[in-house]
Amino acid sequence: MVRIESISKKFLEHGQVIQALQDVSFHVQRGQIYGLIGHSGAGKSTALRAINLLERPDSGQVLFNGENILTKSPEELRHLRQKIGMIFQHFNLLANRTVSENIALPLEIAGWKKEDIYKRVIECLELVHLTDKAQAYPAKLSGGQKQRVAIARSIANHPQVLLADEPTSALDPLTKGEILNCLAELNQKLGLTIVIASHEMKVIRKLCHRVTLFRGGRTEETLDVVNGQIHPQSAYGKIFVEDL
Repeated sequence: MVRIESISKKFLEHGQVIQALQDVSFHVQRGQIYGLIGHSGAGKSTALRAINLLERPDSGQVLFNGENILTKSPEELRHLRQKIGMIFQHFNLLANRTVSENIALPLEIAGWKKEDIYKRVIECLELVHLTDKAQAYPAKLSGGQKQRVAIARSIANHPQVLLADEPTSALDPLTKGEILNCLAELNQKLGLTIVIASHEMKVIRKLCHRVTLFRGGRTEETLDVVNGQIHPQSAYGKIFVEDL
């Protein structure tokens, strides 16, 4: 479904060239929860953002359902991004809009009819167990509730893939579990493909089916996660898993 092939990416910071990604490849199959993990600066978030071209690679291919999206026109890319939802560490909710209005926003932008928007917002609220907060404003919500609103907003357009960039890093341990359970439930109920970037091994163990470990902008190894267990083969992978 999502195939990243030999992508590389450089940034210019304070006059210095930073090699964020170097020849990175991985393949996410439909219905998987796929993890990208590594220490801060390892390249995992840049790789995640390459999937919807929030970060455009300098070279390589980004394939979505077999098509290289690097060749798409701006208009084609805009429509394609409706199939790829995304959530972030800090929620990015609009403070002056209610929960329902935040969830409705991408549907309004996509040109949905008002009655269809209302119906879909209710469906999304039910999926994240927040029907009682429909008319609340973000300031009245807990961190976990805000992230669940962000998740509901990200799935409003019926995306095929959900990208999650450190979605639990700003949350306490109990609330982290709440969000991970929410994502797992969406995967099971909807068959939603999820790609999650995280530096927390507990997140990967609890949620993912497969994981790629990043080190210095490269992929160190890719591993299956079976019943929460990961068995790295590389020396770095063994140290990383033991440390976390």
